[in-house]
Parts: sequence; structure tokens; C-alpha cells
Amino acid sequence: MTLTTNQTHQFESQGFLSGVEVVGPQGADTIRKDFNSFEARVGRDRVQTAPVNLHFEEEFSWNLATNQTVLDCAESLLGPNLLLLGTRTFCKYGPSEDFVAWHQDLKYWGLDPAVAINAWIAIDDCDADNGCLRYIPGSHKWESREHGKAEKKGNLLSINQELPLSTEEEETAVDIALQAGQISIHHGMMTHGSRPNLSNRRRCGMAMVYVPAEVKPAEGADVVWTVVLVRGEAEEIHFDHRSNPFK
Repeated sequence: MTLTTNQTHQFESQGFLSGVEVVGPQGADTIRKDFNSFEARVGRDRVQTAPVNLHFEEEFSWNLATNQTVLDCAESLLGPNLLLLGTRTFCKYGPSEDFVAWHQDLKYWGLDPAVAINAWIAIDDCDADNGCLRYIPGSHKWESREHGKAEKKGNLLSINQELPLSTEEEETAVDIALQAGQISIHHGMMTHGSRPNLSNRRRCGMAMVYVPAEVKPAEGADVVWTVVLVRGEAEEIHFDHRSNPFK
């Protein structure tokens, strides 16, 4: 599956796509069962914001990150040679005041050039009631902005970072409702976050981050990535790298 011209134009202008189906209902059930087994083994605290290299530990994560539909979409946006930078689950158990503050991913990833996409697959149905992703359309065109610290308790981001927005900017936010098995894709500079899950339903998804093979660590970057070439070829890979962890 390659993205249509309209979809690529939307991504270029708005910075995101949503509702792209990766698997049907039966496949979504399988993904949920695999995740539920993982959750039962390691506990809620670990899966709420699991490690960034989950695909090296859990085969279901590797299988999702190398799903051909996901990689086709990534290739349409980044070109034929792709590195998988990281994967991690994000879960919010309701009802709770936990939230994800507004932020830009590339502010913290230490990449040169600063080019990446984040494909977020819904493991559960996600909507405004259980705290789905929210985007500020067009914010991928902003420069990297200074982040402060969230004053409100419950921010799930690792260092409690938050990008302050004006009232006018926040009023443009859109909720990204997804059915299980669908993905949203956003530019790495997109300003995004999510509200608390005030329902009695779990809201879980997994983020999968891809970069073109020519990307390298930025000078002075303190983030260490271990990547996998998941499509195409690369004359040189500038990060620590591994092959398929489940061969």
C-alpha cells in the first residue's frame, strides 16, 4: 500500500494522517491478545510507557513495526531506505488524570537532519473519551520551540516536559480517533499530546519511529539509538545497529 497523492499532500500541509488501516478486525484482535499477554507478564506500570526498543524484546512489537502496510506508508513519506529508530507502548488506564503534555518529539531525539515520522498504531479503540492523540495541524512547520515543565500533575512524558501554547494555538487542536488496528502518522516536529482517560476503558497504542537511512546523530546529541534497517539498503548506517532480533 502506497499513500495517495492527496494523502501525501495532506501530510505535507497538515503534518499528519489518521485512520490508515493496517489490519482488519481479526488482526486487531490478535494484536490486542498479544499485548494483553505482555501486559499480564510485566504489569501496568511497565507498559504505560514501555522502553523505546520494545521490538528487541517482544516479537509482537517487531511484527507491528515491520508490517508491510506501515513500511509502505513510511516509504511514501521518507523514501525507500528506512531505519526503525524505536518502538514503545503508551497506555492510559481510566479513569485517571494522567495525560501527555504538548511536545515536539524531534526537540529531544538528537537527529541530523531532524527528519522522522511517528506511526502510532491503536491497540484499543481510541477516542476523545479515553484520551486519544491530539495534534496541532500545521505545527510541523514551526521551528523547534523551547519546552518548559508541566505544572499540572500526571504528565506521562519522561522528564515532565511541556510546550506552552497560546490560547489561539490550542483552539486549533484536533482529536485523532482511531479504531484498533488503524494508525495515525505524524511528522517528528508535530506538536501533539493527549488529554486524560476519563472513561472506564483502557487506551493503548504503540509508537513506531522511522527515519531515512542517511540520518545520523546530531553533533553533541546525548541520545543513543540502536536502529534496524527495515527496508531498502544503506551504504553506511551512522548509529549502532542490529538485524532482525527474532531470526
